[in-house]
Amino acid sequence: MTSLIHIADRVLNRPLLVTRDKAQVVLSVLAGRIGVNAPEASRFEGSSIVEDDNGARRSVPYRVTREGVGIVTITGSLVNRGAWVGASSGLTSYEGIGYQLKTALADPSVQSVILDLHSPGGEAVGAFEVAALVRDLAARKRTVAIVNGMAASAAYAIASGATEIVTTETGVSGSIGVVLLHADFSRQLDREGITPTLIHAGAHKVDGNPFEPLSDDVREDLQAEVNAFYDAFLATVAKGRGNRLTAAAARKTEARTFIGQDAVSAGIADRVGSFETVLSELSRATTPKGGRSTSHNGRSSMSETSGAPAAEVAGITQAEHDAAVKAAADTARAEGSKAATDRLVAALGAEGVKGDAGRMAAALDLAVKSPGMSGEDVATFVAANVASSGKADAHADYEAARLAASGQSQPAPRAGKKASIDTSGIYAARRKQSQEG
Repeated sequence: MTSLIHIADRVLNRPLLVTRDKAQVVLSVLAGRIGVNAPEASRFEGSSIVEDDNGARRSVPYRVTREGVGIVTITGSLVNRGAWVGASSGLTSYEGIGYQLKTALADPSVQSVILDLHSPGGEAVGAFEVAALVRDLAARKRTVAIVNGMAASAAYAIASGATEIVTTETGVSGSIGVVLLHADFSRQLDREGITPTLIHAGAHKVDGNPFEPLSDDVREDLQAEVNAFYDAFLATVAKGRGNRLTAAAARKTEARTFIGQDAVSAGIADRVGSFETVLSELSRATTPKGGRSTSHNGRSSMSETSGAPAAEVAGITQAEHDAAVKAAADTARAEGSKAATDRLVAALGAEGVKGDAGRMAAALDLAVKSPGMSGEDVATFVAANVASSGKADAHADYEAARLAASGQSQPAPRAGKKASIDTSGIYAARRKQSQEG
């Protein structure tokens, strides 16, 4: 019930840039009849870790191919705030999308961008600001929005700022309109013998509440709010599409949706294509500058602040660092999978692990001994459960992990001091994962 209250707070009596069908689904959810989940974002192309020509690695909040194509995936219902709420929760936030767009604009490893869209839209508040960020990005780097399933309402507003909109043959786009949903539960409450009383100050404080029918005055005010958002939507589309879809032409669509070639004919999209064809085109047209994906590269990382090897910053020698990485790479090769090497690179280069000898050692140990865990999961677990090591303990911590990775016995802890890497939680996680698998 609590979750439904929060949903109601986000959607009732607020202008929404969603399709009509989506609005009906939302009302059904609030009635307690069904639940809704959106598909998870695709993660099959590119890497979220990039490496520059000096070997320095850093993580980015999107995927980047070796050819310098950034991929920003936008799926599910869209909300204004929420940072990293993602497709697995059925939501994607404008806050998170905006951060990705601004980072991609400043990222030298990104030469062009794909907006991979599968969304029916969402909240009106925040959508047009994200569309402006897309226009800023497109002014500097070629940005192609792909209707990879659906780009409707708010999602289309975002797509409109791109250099080009490509729709798949079955892609659904458009729905340039605004809807506001009001639910009147007054008769249901009467039947149940419930009489709500709203005590308030300010004549319009409880306008549009769900416990009584809408008055004519309140309806007019809500319609005016919808109209204002509609005008802003039309202006946003015109800024992005220009002569390809003017505000007047967008208004004439009367919020219809279009499929495939019909979207092209209506000026909603520029051509029919696919994610794969667009990625291939952009890959041929760009070459990496200043950075590249590390999904096929295993060179040691460098400190982003000093330019020195991260191992030396952490208090161990570069030779020891290289030996540990080599031991892990040997293990990966023994597994016969390039993905294993990529996994180790992701685990060691993640924020919160990279440059910290103790956590890097623990990440190596966990990654080698738990091949079923992804590099990202290894890094997350280590950052959450392994205390950051001090410089004085770094050498012994790293040496212990290096020996463990190479299959040798570990030295005894130094006299009078407890070993600084507590792997009990790691091994418990391994046992749990093995049992679940």
